[in-house]
Amino acid sequence: MFHSEVKKSTGLLLAGLMVALGSLTGPIATAGEEKLDKAFEALKTYDWGTDRSVLKPIDEAIVASHKDTAAQKSLEMRLVAALKGNVSQAAKDYICRQLSLIGSAGCVPAVAELLTDEKLSHMARYALERIPDEEAVAALRDALPKTSGQVKVGVINSLGVRRDAKSVEALTALLKDQDGEIASAAAAALGAIGTPEAAKALTEFQAKAPEKLQLAAADACLVCAERLAVAGNKAEALALYKLLAKSEIKHVKLAATRGMLTLAGKKEKPAEKQ
Repeated sequence: MFHSEVKKSTGLLLAGLMVALGSLTGPIATAGEEKLDKAFEALKTYDWGTDRSVLKPIDEAIVASHKDTAAQKSLEMRLVAALKGNVSQAAKDYICRQLSLIGSAGCVPAVAELLTDEKLSHMARYALERIPDEEAVAALRDALPKTSGQVKVGVINSLGVRRDAKSVEALTALLKDQDGEIASAAAAALGAIGTPEAAKALTEFQAKAPEKLQLAAADACLVCAERLAVAGNKAEALALYKLLAKSEIKHVKLAATRGMLTLAGKKEKPAEKQ
């Protein structure tokens, strides 16, 4: 009887606590939403020199949304709406950083509009490099012919980061660009992509690259050979290494020799002591 009464009392106590906690949840959630609303309102006038703490509720909401798809989608939509508004470069920079963390295909069109903007292209690329959806890399690919100078170099670099095999043809064409930085960036991107098609383009480029681009071509070939070897394309990797082993650039020749030995399953002999 005694135990039964104790059990009953304990149950009532727990029920009372649950009701009390439930009554608190509403006000706490409301307070959190109010802070978040104020932060998004502050984002509209945020600029360099503004107290960064006014945006802290957005930072906290993004951290709290980890593994909560619905919460992330809601935040993404609000960030996109802000990005489309008349906000400062600093605010757009901040928004792109946050979208790099929670962005999906849904935010890509808004971010992609910034790719041709000299001041904002870098942060747009920062976000698109990290958004895993195919739409993100497609946006980078589509922006390539619409850009020039340093902005184009940046887009090329991002395609290399994303290892976009669909960009090989466009990047191969850019190996002939009169701008040495663009040609060099295209070679590096092809090396990072590391497909047999990229290797073919780099092999041809290496054979006729102007003197000022020979090192860039060789380094790109080395990276490409490593990518090919890791992917199991050993024949293509070996062909690149053999080509580079004839190089007059010391570090390139050494790296190519090491690559061939690794593919052959042999260890490099230690250098003899002088």
